Amino acid sequence: MSTPKTISANAVPRIARGHRLQFEPAQDCHVLLYPEGMITLNDSAAEILQRCDGQRSVQAICDDLSAAFDGAEVTADVHDFLKLAASHGWVVLA
Repeated sequence: MSTPKTISANAVPRIARGHRLQFEPAQDCHVLLYPEGMITLNDSAAEILQRCDGQRSVQAICDDLSAAFDGAEVTADVHDFLKLAASHGWVVLA
């Protein structure tokens, strides 16, 4: 899969079919499960993926995260992560 050059603020991401986000108590972190394996996520990635519900736009996700973290500027980080996640097939952008 190729890496998208840009992510539209209006795009609506969702976790890709066959992938599942869950908290793994044994590792004390969120993981993304898929048929071929598992990806251990850092806190930032988990916060973003938890909001990729197929309902919220990228802009809404950025706004929600910024509000949750005292107005932090998160837009570039969210866009960068979503580009990476889309290139690996973890998320689908509509």
